Amino acid sequence: MEKSSMFLTPETIAILILDCIFIVFAFFAFVISINIVKKWDLNSTSSLQYSLEKKAILAATIIKYIFVLKLPLFMFFVFTADKISGVITGAMCAAGVVNSVEFGLWLFVFKIINLFVFGFWIALHVKDMQDEKLSLTKLKFSIFLVAFLLLIIEIAYEISFFASLDVDKIVSCCGTLFSVASASSFSVIFMIPNNIIITIFYATFFLYLVSFFLKSELFFFFSNLVFFIVSIISLILFFCTYIYELPTHHCPFCFLQKEYHYVGYLLYVTLFIGTFSGISGSILSLLKPHHSKSYYKVSLFFNTLYTAIITAYPVVFYIKNGVWL
Repeated sequence: MEKSSMFLTPETIAILILDCIFIVFAFFAFVISINIVKKWDLNSTSSLQYSLEKKAILAATIIKYIFVLKLPLFMFFVFTADKISGVITGAMCAAGVVNSVEFGLWLFVFKIINLFVFGFWIALHVKDMQDEKLSLTKLKFSIFLVAFLLLIIEIAYEISFFASLDVDKIVSCCGTLFSVASASSFSVIFMIPNNIIITIFYATFFLYLVSFFLKSELFFFFSNLVFFIVSIISLILFFCTYIYELPTHHCPFCFLQKEYHYVGYLLYVTLFIGTFSGISGSILSLLKPHHSKSYYKVSLFFNTLYTAIITAYPVVFYIKNGVWL
């Protein structure tokens, strides 16, 4: 298979078609957003204001559908990278494919950031629609101006990523990438001892619980943010080894495969919903003090569920084998 044919696999074609659709429709929403930020005045009864109100509904609909499609498309991108790994020498899963391109990791970073940004925009939009004064309209479309630029960067990275894939290039497998011997940016975190990372993880979860009971929006925001970061690091360093039942296997992608019952999707979705609910809900409460506190319960449920699932792996392993890895 040649490099150009890799670029034109059915999965990449589907992703790139959606990218083109995103660019076209997001650009319309971007133009509308600029006009709203500049000219929006709810106290005005002019035809311009009436036109802006109708266009705001159109732009909001476009943005909502982009987010609705981006959520499963992120999973589909991982699935595509995992499938491509079968024809790239040295790659065992999506990790090797992502690492085969110099900026592959940055593409992943932008995808995750954009999921949080677009998700927050939707939450902000819902809150704005509940306010008869539409006091958050300018703010939400100002945020979309930034979100649009992030989306364009992500799509540019994605197109370049697929164009840069080369099946003749020998890449490192995930076992090499996620180890202390790796020359990648991941290698530094593998110097952290297991007992320390586990202590940090459960201490972070405990602080998160404290923030839940204190009902402090700012504390809850930071506790969710830190919990998300620490959860990803501890998953790679410690919990992955119990999912694979191998002390040297730290890949955060392999458990997305059939052999591990696709449990990675459950873990990542649960962690995303829990932390996103806490982060976005806290920000909305800071903007609108009378915002519903239901996000506290949603965040608590999913973050606790994530912690329970991930804790069960080492516990079950110890019960079955009588030793820790």
